[in-house]
Amino acid sequence: MSTMMNNVISAQEAIARVNALDWQRISQDLDEQGSAILQSILSPDECQAITELYPEDNLFRSRVVMGRHGFGRGEYKYFSYPLPEIIEGLRTSLYPRLAPVANRWNLAMGIDVRYPERHSDFVQRCHDAGQLRPTPLLLQYGEGDYNCLHQDLYGEHVFPIQVAILLSEPTRDFTGGEFVLTEQRPRMQSRPEVVPLRQGDAVAFAVHHRPVRGTRGTYRVNLRHGVSRLRSGHRHTVGIIFHDAK
Repeated sequence: MSTMMNNVISAQEAIARVNALDWQRISQDLDEQGSAILQSILSPDECQAITELYPEDNLFRSRVVMGRHGFGRGEYKYFSYPLPEIIEGLRTSLYPRLAPVANRWNLAMGIDVRYPERHSDFVQRCHDAGQLRPTPLLLQYGEGDYNCLHQDLYGEHVFPIQVAILLSEPTRDFTGGEFVLTEQRPRMQSRPEVVPLRQGDAVAFAVHHRPVRGTRGTYRVNLRHGVSRLRSGHRHTVGIIFHDAK
């Protein structure tokens, strides 16, 4: 692992930032919008250090070129186990803050699945079902690249919220490349949402569906996410997905 990575990044500092966030507001935003901004959970130096991991193939289990699969343009790499300390620290500290929201959503939607308090217990549930491959990933976009609207579903066991952290600075490092969510409600047209992020900001958002209260009770809405076309520069993002893959 790079010297810069070891010198700059402290998982404990990132975990402290996660714990200091206004989780009441974040939970409310997730309930109302299906997404919430987590401001400044990484410093600029940490963002740069994580970005510089991309060429280090020994840290990753696979590389995906989006254009080969009809996913868009650009590429990404899935980290292998053991995860870099900062990625593991973010994954294990974000999960218990999001699990109560996930459990509340499932209860509202009539889904029997409940999520344990500790991320390690949920990962064991995934592994027992044959979902053994880690899913945190590092994404890289250049001019003209984009990510089609999609959902990150990798097996039977899916944690219903994930987190993406922007590692690059808009206007300085790239233009365009907005994070986009769409929400499809029954018998209604899809609702788009563009999430404004700065370097080091994260967005927590629904992976698949979430509950919405209507005049006739609670119903499920379906969400997809993607990235609009980069007009210039380069954009890097780290994705924190809490379930593992088959």
